[in-house]
Amino acid sequence: MITRRLLLAAPIPALLPAGAQAASGTFAAFLDGLRADARKAGIAPATFDRAFAGVVPNQKVLERDRHQPEFTMTWARYRALVIGEQRIVNGREAVARERTLLRRVEERFGVGPGVVAGIWGLESSFGTQTGDFRVIEALATLAWDGRRAAFFRGELMAALKILDHGDIAPGKMTGSYAGAMGQPQFMPSSYLRYAVDFEGHGKRDIWNSRADVLGSIANYLAKSGWRSGEGWGQQVTLPPGFDFSASGRDAMRPLGDWARQNVRPLGGAWRAGSDMPAAIIAPDGAGGEAFVVHANFKAIRRYNPSDFYALAVGLIGDRIIV
Repeated sequence: MITRRLLLAAPIPALLPAGAQAASGTFAAFLDGLRADARKAGIAPATFDRAFAGVVPNQKVLERDRHQPEFTMTWARYRALVIGEQRIVNGREAVARERTLLRRVEERFGVGPGVVAGIWGLESSFGTQTGDFRVIEALATLAWDGRRAAFFRGELMAALKILDHGDIAPGKMTGSYAGAMGQPQFMPSSYLRYAVDFEGHGKRDIWNSRADVLGSIANYLAKSGWRSGEGWGQQVTLPPGFDFSASGRDAMRPLGDWARQNVRPLGGAWRAGSDMPAAIIAPDGAGGEAFVVHANFKAIRRYNPSDFYALAVGLIGDRIIV
């Protein structure tokens, strides 16, 4: 690993954002202002010093932030990419190892193992891919760089609060280039709101504690409106000439109404009663796959506001809980 030093002298030119003034003290001035804000927020100076020891703007973070690919993904392509057979195999093995824990999580939060495991699988491949960026360094880079600076500065302050509480050491607080942390890939502000100490050991460890990881995911969903005992939805077939103007996640009506229009569950029976509010979504439009979704679908979207993501969570969960 490259040894890093605190950037209190001249910034490295290659790390400067486009158009920034290549003057001595640019990042140091940012840290000075941040230090003052942290002190006002009650964060101990020693915590701040430990957090920023060796921190410099990270070129890889800037490159990833500036060169995010822009493309249009169809649902069919997305499904093929994220719901592969190996993910299902890995998920079944992970669930088998944690079956007792998942049962305890459901008893406490009212969230079933399928959706919890689906999110766990999508976010970090069941804990095997959590990201190796130092969260403080990544967030400091993005807060200083200027693009969405206010957002990342807020997340950086939240991360400092986590460190000040003692839940994790700075060097072990790792995640994605954008600061999403641990196995659930929580942003620091989400961690403060939703992470739980399920094991009762005095720390909320979403990096190493499976109990805290799965409990925190379930707590997030429970506080996002998850309805215990209800499912997210299921795949359906639509009748010829279906009126797609009546579809969309917000166009809820009793499931029985859809059934009377010859909407049929694919490969099985309805998983919900005829009075359950349901909407039809067809991500790729006519000719593509279609689904009925219930209120719990919206709870999943609170975790990630994408229909593709929420569908994948539900489908992965359905396949690995056997």
